[in-house]
Amino acid sequence: MADIRTLVEGLHWRQAGPFRGGRSVAVAGHTSQPLTYYFGACSGGVWKTEDGGASWLNVSDGYFRTASVGAVAVAESAPNVVYAGMGEACIRGNVTHGDGVYRSDDAGESWRHLGLESTLHIARVRVHPHNADLVYVAAFGHAFGPHEDRGVYRSADGGATWDKVLYRDERTGACDLSMDATNPRTLYAAMWEAQRSPWSLVSGGPGSGIFKTTDGGDTWVELTDNPGLPKGLKGRIGIAVSPARPQRVWAIVESKEGGLFRSDNGGDTWTRVNDNPDLRQRPWYYMHIFADPVDPDTVYVLNLGMWKSVDAGSSFTEIPTPHGDNHDLWIDPANTKRMVEANDGGGCVSFDGGVTWSSIYNQPTAQLYHVITDTQFPYRIYGAQQDNTTITIPSYSDRGAITEDDTWPVGGGESGYIAVRPDNPDIVYAGSYATRMTRYDHGSRQQVDITVWPEDPIGYGAESMKYRFQWTFPIVLSPHDPDVLYVTGNHVFRSTNGGQEFVPISPDLTRGDPETLGPSGGPITKDNVSTEFYGTIFAFAESPAQQGVLWAGSDDGRINVSRDGGGSWTDVTPSELPDWSLISIIDASPHDPATAWVAATRYKLDDFRPYLLRTTDYGATWQMIVNGIPDDDFTRVIHEDPLVKGLLYVGSETGLHVSWDAGSSWHRLSGGSSSNGRRALPVVPIHDLIVHGDDLIIGTHGRSFWVLDDLAPIRDWQQRRAGEPATLFPIQTAYRIQAPPSWGLPNTVGYKGYLTTGGSQAMGIVRAAEDGGTRFELLDAGENPAIGASIYYDLPGDKPAETLALSFWTAGGELIRRFSLADDQSKQPAEMRLRAEPGLHRFVWNMRHPDATRIEGAALSLYWGGSTIGPVVAPGTYVARLEVGDKEYRQAFAVERDPRVDATDEDLVAQCQLLLQIRDKLGAVHDAVLASRRLREQITAWSARLDNAGNENLVSALGQASERLLVTEGELVESRSKGAADSFNFPPKVNSKLASLQGTVAYGDSRPPQQTYDVYEFLAAQADANLTVLAKVVDEVTGDLNLRIAEAGIPALG
Repeated sequence: MADIRTLVEGLHWRQAGPFRGGRSVAVAGHTSQPLTYYFGACSGGVWKTEDGGASWLNVSDGYFRTASVGAVAVAESAPNVVYAGMGEACIRGNVTHGDGVYRSDDAGESWRHLGLESTLHIARVRVHPHNADLVYVAAFGHAFGPHEDRGVYRSADGGATWDKVLYRDERTGACDLSMDATNPRTLYAAMWEAQRSPWSLVSGGPGSGIFKTTDGGDTWVELTDNPGLPKGLKGRIGIAVSPARPQRVWAIVESKEGGLFRSDNGGDTWTRVNDNPDLRQRPWYYMHIFADPVDPDTVYVLNLGMWKSVDAGSSFTEIPTPHGDNHDLWIDPANTKRMVEANDGGGCVSFDGGVTWSSIYNQPTAQLYHVITDTQFPYRIYGAQQDNTTITIPSYSDRGAITEDDTWPVGGGESGYIAVRPDNPDIVYAGSYATRMTRYDHGSRQQVDITVWPEDPIGYGAESMKYRFQWTFPIVLSPHDPDVLYVTGNHVFRSTNGGQEFVPISPDLTRGDPETLGPSGGPITKDNVSTEFYGTIFAFAESPAQQGVLWAGSDDGRINVSRDGGGSWTDVTPSELPDWSLISIIDASPHDPATAWVAATRYKLDDFRPYLLRTTDYGATWQMIVNGIPDDDFTRVIHEDPLVKGLLYVGSETGLHVSWDAGSSWHRLSGGSSSNGRRALPVVPIHDLIVHGDDLIIGTHGRSFWVLDDLAPIRDWQQRRAGEPATLFPIQTAYRIQAPPSWGLPNTVGYKGYLTTGGSQAMGIVRAAEDGGTRFELLDAGENPAIGASIYYDLPGDKPAETLALSFWTAGGELIRRFSLADDQSKQPAEMRLRAEPGLHRFVWNMRHPDATRIEGAALSLYWGGSTIGPVVAPGTYVARLEVGDKEYRQAFAVERDPRVDATDEDLVAQCQLLLQIRDKLGAVHDAVLASRRLREQITAWSARLDNAGNENLVSALGQASERLLVTEGELVESRSKGAADSFNFPPKVNSKLASLQGTVAYGDSRPPQQTYDVYEFLAAQADANLTVLAKVVDEVTGDLNLRIAEAGIPALG
């Protein structure tokens, strides 16, 4: 495992975005630091802002074992104490579970686990206002089955031990908890009987109710049937006690006669004050209520909108928020205009009572369902974001960061599959819930509805539908023919004309059990929005290795295969797979048409085990392949590497796993710590992944898209030879992409910086790096891949390498550049620093020839840009050589031009040659000037000594000689220029003109125009003439002075 840990801790992941907030149901604020807030992402950990929501940083990575946060609480008496309750209790169809409670004692810098692992879904955490160690947890418990670990828990020792102080039954959990701020021994709890299954949602039952304690939880009194509350079955309930008038208690109740209820006597009697259905829509998902801490007549109800009443609940006005679906609210008790709110777009801060909110476009917490790429360069990444739209982002942006300006929706909706035509990436097919499907043309920016069966299903159960389509139904283009489009409901449909007509090519390939095809919701409120449509084909694939081999897997546990393009189908459901398993992904092997890989889940049946299967005979036999994956880490996606047969990637509910032996054993690839500028893939649900060339793209359900830009270490990890002091991995093709222009970034740790990105800006923060330097981490934009040739090397053992060098050569054996441990590593960018400690390391060569000599302290006057930087190598084949001790390792690799440019390789060779000429001439100028300056330094030193000796005549001669040298240097270099603006005062000399010409020639990838050659010849002639003069002056000065110095008996100059 240490060997795999080396791989994990050496891989460089990057977060590509989008920075478009995903769902959140938990927020908290700091009572004494008005700019500090926290939010918990529904599957992305805990985030913190210290600038009032201008930026957010994840503070739980490296500590949490699951990603879903259901509750956050800051201890009022000790605000550095923060509790996180894991697993959201708004149990929508894509809900993910947690693993209990975590605590931080240093404001989120570090965390420790406090237990309650099997509660899975926590709705609230409440902390005693005067004792940070007295904490209560409202645990909803298991969402998909009965379980006894639910109810209200109390800890009096900061989470070291827990007591279950309120429990109803194994089907009823706690969904809300409110503490009396004036008397913390009084609490009100709302209990909710609810359960999901793969085909239904039940909200309500005899277990639902309201309870009160006045002794800190030792005993409870049920208030459920007190006068004024609705009779009969109840569903979800929200509860809030007024800090301003503690006898006033609010309840928002799901019931046939439900609504907003108020008690003014501590819950003894109640009055329904509002029955507006807007306040209790989709009650299983909302029913959130919050009392103003100062005004007893002000109360907030959160659901699709955010509602506020200032007349004790009689009437409400809606407060606009940056995103709908509102879930949590924290209000500063000392300043009620200061608040933080959670919605399905993330966390939002307001300082004016909700009139204005901070942005949700600075939170990379998107919950993505699937991921696909296209054939453009740079390729684009596509996915559908829960509670938002489909989105496409570039894998690389010429803006310098992947910003909101680089993205757009591509039709469909929040839940859909996406398919992009490989021969025309402007054409995109995308799905949504409620059977909706579109064809989008980016050329016209229009989309056309091509729904297979456009009958509106909203309000109906699955049994009423002619065809059943899942919330996320497959949309797949044939890998052999881009005109063939497959879409699946309970049948497989095919179109050959862009969706203008679909033909069913299969019978119903599901179980279609009538018991699973009824309406959803109830027994109080129906919720027929097609989310629970069941008995559908959830996974589909056509074999890339053989046209017409089709695989279909259903959400009710059936797998079918067709080997004749859908003409006939065979049920090959594995006997190893328990009934009713959801077939999440079928990956048809790109290497063998008989081989397929299956990822299945049963967590919606309260079974969290992983289910992975392999067949090599078209499904006639199957093998379970889960060795190495934890028993509680269920798996959603499996994918075989298109280049390496048997190399498999699996996305689970907590991360990424890899197998080098066709699934016989698995190893975890995510997690680990970030170091030396590298980022680790966090703990997060992975719903999909794809390999594009040498890149692995991860579609997370809570942390947006992540990309591993180079798979070489993974693909060749098992090929390392024992006993060797190093491994140099194969090097992927490097492209000569022009680095985006950027202004200088700050290097003061903790400060924010702003990156100019075309017509906008991206914000980042300066972080301390482990090597003593700094690194810049983007806070509202995706990270670009490193520009250059990416070289991975592994150093085994337990001691650093004593000698290490990495050099780059032409295919013909000409050295271009060599880097060595003996060099001053601090002068190199972080990605170009050699690292000798044991482990896997990445070095990114910028593909440049060595720079021209620089003159320190003298600024080049570069009105048109330019520098002493060496040119990028021309397209061609190059060789990297890694030297470790007396061993050398070599890997050849290609450097290719940017496919988007019109220039030919020959054009770029010509450009590189001219740039090398300019560099060499500029270097010659600077070398000569530096030699002259060294001579003047000697003259200055000797002048002082001669002056002390009283040799005034020789001192005068030395002074005249020094002045002559300075004047001659001045024809080559303007020494008075200390900054770019000085060129307005001091005309640039030939060195600056050469450097400026370098910027002109390197401005874009093209053959240099003739005038640049003409200007170079003109400037080179100037330089040569002045170099000749300087050389002559140096000779004359040294000759004359040495003669006179010799006569005086002093050592010679020069």
